[in-house]
Amino acid sequence: MNCIIIDDDVSARLIIKQLCKQTKLEVKEEFSSAIDAIKYLNSNSVEVIFLDIHMPSFSGFDFMKTLKILPKIILTTSDKTFALEAFEYDAVVDYLLKPVKLERFLKSIDKLLKVDSNVNITKTIEVEKKDFIFVHVDKRLVKINIPEILLIEAKGDYIKIKTHKKNYIVHSTLKKIDDKLPSNMFMRIHRSFIINTSKIIDIEDNSVLIEKHVIPISRSHKSELMERLNLL
Repeated sequence: MNCIIIDDDVSARLIIKQLCKQTKLEVKEEFSSAIDAIKYLNSNSVEVIFLDIHMPSFSGFDFMKTLKILPKIILTTSDKTFALEAFEYDAVVDYLLKPVKLERFLKSIDKLLKVDSNVNITKTIEVEKKDFIFVHVDKRLVKINIPEILLIEAKGDYIKIKTHKKNYIVHSTLKKIDDKLPSNMFMRIHRSFIINTSKIIDIEDNSVLIEKHVIPISRSHKSELMERLNLL
């Protein structure tokens, strides 16, 4: 699997290059500027990008917004406050805090390989998923924009999809809808709940707050949620 590194800090690029040598990742190129990387990607394909968020003039987020089709992204930054925003992008696999340590880096690569396990790795560019779904409501097909979903709750043979403006009762299961949601944005934190992690306002003890909704976190899912948010 090949990759490129985009970071304006030469020492940070060197660390990632050295860490990649501990894996099967091949570093094809490195760039101090996201603009230069875009020029490279116009005529070259890669499978993974290690992308710094904070760069002068053109940030990592600017970079991701510019490209319509992205390979898998592992973000690197010294600031943990962007974790929730980072996972709004389907292409983002993980979020590493600098200075990146070997143990944490290897966990990130494990995530990358799991995401890639059902994909032909010779296909280097992953097409973005649709950002909407249609659900059956009262004999009608209703369109719901996925980023607007706050959470989904299981209710017997039905699920309740909650958005900021409206709730939808749908005859389905959490498993079925989970398969259609971007895994970098949504996570099952309880046998009865799937949440949009980008909508989390607060986490306290064994619950999360999304708008006015307090959602329980099961013990079996809490550690995964904490790792997903990359908390210190």
